[in-house]
Amino acid sequence: MRLRELSERSGVPTATIKYYLRERLLPPGERVSATQAEYGEEHLRRLRLVRALIQVGRVPVATAREVLETAEDESLSQNARMGAAVWALPHGPEPAEGDPETAEASRQVDALLERLGWTYGQELGATSPAYRMLVAAIASLERLGYPHDTDHLALHARLAAELAVADLDLVEKYGGSPTERIEAVVALTVLYEPVLLALRRLAETEESGRRFTDSRDDSRDGS
Repeated sequence: MRLRELSERSGVPTATIKYYLRERLLPPGERVSATQAEYGEEHLRRLRLVRALIQVGRVPVATAREVLETAEDESLSQNARMGAAVWALPHGPEPAEGDPETAEASRQVDALLERLGWTYGQELGATSPAYRMLVAAIASLERLGYPHDTDHLALHARLAAELAVADLDLVEKYGGSPTERIEAVVALTVLYEPVLLALRRLAETEESGRRFTDSRDDSRDGS
């Protein structure tokens, strides 16, 4: 397809596609003349991923390029490529080094991973952005005096483990080449995180309604 058709099928303006080409977020098309090129389905797939990263995930262009380059690095195993690509995505704030709450949170995360038997997480430790993000989050809970005991965290972790199985089952069903699967992991990570946040808040609304609704709520509703 030509650039105009690629734009129409993807919903991405031609000027934006040209920008993605200049920034190496999109591979060049096959030249058919000095001023025209043809693009294939792989360009359409890549455009969807780039839009997921930049427009939904708010990932900076330089970071998006790093994610895409990692996804295509065939010198790495599929597991390493998946991990590196997801690591390159933006994470939460880094833990405060030298802070006593951070030190305690690190010990708690290590104990949690050991309890869960998450050996990969234990081996990676603080090299993992997700590990550091969890440490920072638990340290904040500690400072503000909110629950963060291992039993409470283990419950959330086991729910996350079930979600991980479902996510990777979906990726395996996605099919395609290893690179396409890794791109799917990245896209689903970006696109499903707001879905999970929204579902959690909706579920809490339902549970709160069942537990705490009283006559004052009924009167405000006009019932």
